[in-house]
Amino acid sequence: MIVRTLDEITDTEADVKSENWRSKRIILAKEGVGFSVHETTLYAGTESFFWYANHVEAVFITSGEGEIEDLATGEVHELKPGTLYLLNDADKHMVRPRTEIKCVCVFNPPVTGREVHDENGVYPLVTEPEAETTATV
Repeated sequence: MIVRTLDEITDTEADVKSENWRSKRIILAKEGVGFSVHETTLYAGTESFFWYANHVEAVFITSGEGEIEDLATGEVHELKPGTLYLLNDADKHMVRPRTEIKCVCVFNPPVTGREVHDENGVYPLVTEPEAETTATV
């Protein structure tokens, strides 16, 4: 069993910060469970482009409001507490928080915590060899 608090992650290497967002990586690939879990804060008034070409991401909004735009279709969806969006088709998207948004994000395959968005906004596929052999079913 793994039990972790956000306080344990705050200001460690698992607490990744950018100009537009902050991601506290709670569960990572090294845990060997097949997904990663993050609490992400998106800052009000920002605009962030994301494209997870190598991952599926589910995002559940817990607080705040804004919008997400599907860049392939131009379709815009409102984000508010209780909204979930699933990026299941390498969806290029833009997120625009009107207020600070807090959300819980789940990635498959899991991220290691070492990923950095490349020039295209993509996380490269980085694996944890030990994690693949330590998971039990």
